[in-house]
Amino acid sequence: MERGSNYRLLKIKEILFNETDEYNELDLQELSEKLRLLTDDMTFDSRTIKRDLAILDETDFEIVRNTGKFGKTLFSHQARLFETYQLRLIIDAILSARFITTNEKKKLINKVKQLTSKSIAKTLPEPILFSQSANIDYELVKLNIDCVHRAISESKVLTYQYGKFNVDKQFEYHRKGDRYYVEPYALIWQNDYYYLIGRFQETNEMRHYRLDRIRNIEVNDTPFKKGDFQLQDYVNQSFHMFAGEEIWIKVRFHINLVNVVLDRFGQEADMKQVDDDYFVLTTKAKLSDGLINWILTWGNQAKVLSPEHLVDKMKEKINQMNEVYQEK
Repeated sequence: MERGSNYRLLKIKEILFNETDEYNELDLQELSEKLRLLTDDMTFDSRTIKRDLAILDETDFEIVRNTGKFGKTLFSHQARLFETYQLRLIIDAILSARFITTNEKKKLINKVKQLTSKSIAKTLPEPILFSQSANIDYELVKLNIDCVHRAISESKVLTYQYGKFNVDKQFEYHRKGDRYYVEPYALIWQNDYYYLIGRFQETNEMRHYRLDRIRNIEVNDTPFKKGDFQLQDYVNQSFHMFAGEEIWIKVRFHINLVNVVLDRFGQEADMKQVDDDYFVLTTKAKLSDGLINWILTWGNQAKVLSPEHLVDKMKEKINQMNEVYQEK
């Protein structure tokens, strides 16, 4: 096939991909006109275009043929790598990511929209309508993602510094800036942030680290062998990134909080109704300030029943809160 035919085939494929879908079709005349505009006003007869359509169809670029008004044959390409709802899921995930700048969201979403027809792309949301606060550390997070991903795939140790911001919005390093040496196991998206989950070599503990708080990350040449590790169990037991001693707890909740508890602990949560107003949750959780504060969020609609030392911690926290409001 001569070069001109190759070029024509590619342009017909481009037109069908961009301009047609299950809701938009083209007849031969419309296809010929769009082709003419893309090929420096070259004209092609209907037999040539029909032959090209047959070739595309034979090469797994599916051509759908329907009969329109006045018996015209209409052509379209409807097969897509992603369904429209899947593209929407991807775009909504991009829009909800707080650490991605608005400018980068526009670039990413424009690329996603190229995976479907122009008419469907127009129905997908624009980032300008859902502007999120831009994180100045976005460029840093991108670098961290690349390093962590590579280290996990190659089973190489990561080394970095870690810290957080103080009240003056200045970044302070933990451990006086000493470097962490971590065997990376997983990179997950949780509560609008990326987290590295790995084994901290100094204490041989599994820990998690927010990527936007990692600095000066490097992939060490030292390989490591992954031990037995259940990622889902770790995420569940860490109580949405709260760390601490794992214990069995019983908490009485008001019946209005059924869905809150299910959202937090999943459909497998052990919940038993005790009367018309309350139910009791029995579960494993990691004892931490995060757990205590979350329970206190629900005021008199949640009460810890056991273990006793957690009940004591709850009372202590409530007394501390009360003392704050007693101060003059």
